[in-house]
Amino acid sequence: MSDYLDQDIKFLPGVGPQRAELLKKELEIFTFNDLLYYFPYKYIDRTKFYKVSEVTNNMPYIQLKGVIIRFETTGEGVRQRLIAHFRDDSGVMELLWFQGVKWVKENIRPNVPYILFGKPSIFNGKINMVHPELEPVENKPISTGIFQAFYNTTENMKKKFMTSKALNKFQFSLSAQIEGKIFETLSQSLISRLKLMSLPVALRQVHFPENPNLLKSALFRLKFEELFFIQLKILSLKHKREDAFKGFVFSKVGYNLNTFFSSYLPFELTNAQKKVIKEIRKDMGSGKQMNRLLQGDVGSGKTLVALMTALIAFDNGYQVCLMAPTEILAIQHYNSIRKMTDGLGISIALLTGSTKKAKRIIIHEQLENGSLQLLVGTHALIEDKVILQKLGLVIIDEQHRFGVAQRAKLWKKNEFTPPHILVMTATPIPRTLAMTVYGDLDVSVIDELPPGRKPIQTMHYFENRRKQVYDFMRDQVEVGRQVYVVYPLIKESEKLDLKNVENGYDLLKQVFPRYSISMVHGKLKPAEKEAEMNLFKEGKTQIMVATTVIEVGVDVPNASVMIIESAERFGLSQLHQLRGRVGRGAEQSFCLLMSSYKISNESRKRLETMVRTNDGFEIAEVDLKLRGPGDMEGTQQSGIGFTLKIANLGRDGEILQHARNQATDILDDDPKLQKPENLVLVNQLLKMKNTEFNWSSIS
Repeated sequence: MSDYLDQDIKFLPGVGPQRAELLKKELEIFTFNDLLYYFPYKYIDRTKFYKVSEVTNNMPYIQLKGVIIRFETTGEGVRQRLIAHFRDDSGVMELLWFQGVKWVKENIRPNVPYILFGKPSIFNGKINMVHPELEPVENKPISTGIFQAFYNTTENMKKKFMTSKALNKFQFSLSAQIEGKIFETLSQSLISRLKLMSLPVALRQVHFPENPNLLKSALFRLKFEELFFIQLKILSLKHKREDAFKGFVFSKVGYNLNTFFSSYLPFELTNAQKKVIKEIRKDMGSGKQMNRLLQGDVGSGKTLVALMTALIAFDNGYQVCLMAPTEILAIQHYNSIRKMTDGLGISIALLTGSTKKAKRIIIHEQLENGSLQLLVGTHALIEDKVILQKLGLVIIDEQHRFGVAQRAKLWKKNEFTPPHILVMTATPIPRTLAMTVYGDLDVSVIDELPPGRKPIQTMHYFENRRKQVYDFMRDQVEVGRQVYVVYPLIKESEKLDLKNVENGYDLLKQVFPRYSISMVHGKLKPAEKEAEMNLFKEGKTQIMVATTVIEVGVDVPNASVMIIESAERFGLSQLHQLRGRVGRGAEQSFCLLMSSYKISNESRKRLETMVRTNDGFEIAEVDLKLRGPGDMEGTQQSGIGFTLKIANLGRDGEILQHARNQATDILDDDPKLQKPENLVLVNQLLKMKNTEFNWSSIS
């Protein structure tokens, strides 16, 4: 791009200082270049005209030709509305304005032919259009072809008549200014090899498409470029990291792993676990620092894999840290590992915010003299006082819950050689997201459950089936099972959440007077929360009423029923995590999703997906399509901080894979991008927004 495009947006003809301030504040459009790369979200075919007699309520945006025969005003002040009667040769329909009435009266004239554009709706039982666009027939629309581009705007912009149409005009004004001022960002060899449209033509066509084929080519070129540079940056940093950091060589498999495998293994490893352990062993013996992401659905046996990885480190004389995001989860890992290794002679300690000072002093001394082999804990592990003699492996569970700086502190516990890194998540990550957010990590997947686990049966019930649900709960408790009942956590109103849980608790005590019921929510003190959870774990209470604090960290094999109240309020990932709290024993487990009758189409799709499948990866793909990458859990915490302007990870997986393949081929041929033909790529990488890509060396 030329310096010309770095000019302040206020200097673009037709914008000026006031509109520029609005563009900066509402859309973060500061320069000509920002506007050029503010892409349309849809296109409308402007060649087809409808008749008034053909208009129905469920139509998309349409256009008509006709005249306004008269105006009338109703209401006063803020309740004032303007009604226009619009006529063509087939009939009459009403147009409505609730805002901008004065402007419409002054600028729109009766009995003048207009092109009317908008979305039909129903108001007071009549079909009409609210706030339509009106363009005099004699005015040529801003378009060079059959499509008109539409741009997202905000309510504040619309109040000041900064609509999609206004942005369309700004783009048209910009297009007249930048002829010959847009330069290529991809190498000529790449453009020729892939037969890509040139950048200047692509940018012109994406805003003012002449026909469907040119628009398709423009979209491909711009999406490919966006994804290509993300992949090129991620993969080039991976190359640099592998060159810069050598890892400890864990060449020995000795007493700890062999004894555990032959005498302590709680169940036979699945083929997926064996494959992952083999990948990890290869990494740790290679002389390079391991940076591996371990994905596995709830209950797939990630903790066992993590433990066996730690045992390899112990066999080679190194210490291990395992960091979890919550105290509950840290305690669960600690207890689980102690139970699995009882008698093996491994020294393990737990360090959390609740650890007493006297105990902390002992832990610190044992870490420094090397007698403590495994430290399990929360973010307390990253404190400066925690000094390890020989840290060889860091395991981070549910790692998206930790910020980059927190993970870096743990990574820097070694002065010269970084420890091997294994990060784990039970939140299945869609393939496209894994290639971007975790694109520099080696990925291992445990995609099968241990033998004997039965798939959880999931059902969706509306309120009128509540009695059946209560009867089902009673039947399950009577045969010795336990039940979770979870209420939604709504960020906007913690008081309301608390009231929901307390009301639910009181109601269930009335419905099941003979049963003991626990209640857990975020307002309880840690000790109270733990006491309530322990009652449930020990089987002293039959029903656990909770908010989403039980999403991770509670393992009660006897609990076979998960009831999620107001399930339409939960995201897919959260529903899947909650469902994973049951199905941890050998008995058949059930998840019952309760919802109101009035739910959105998106909520309905989420609930249908949950009923249809237990596959966490399929659920994650649906979640990505419904919500987009910006909302996916973990992308903001990852430190990558990228924002996609035109590509969509939910829909453009093939383009992403294509872009990654091209980036890989280029780096294989020219790892440091020193060849003359790749200079243009280096320049573009340097211009890219400076995101925190140092996360690539710390997972």
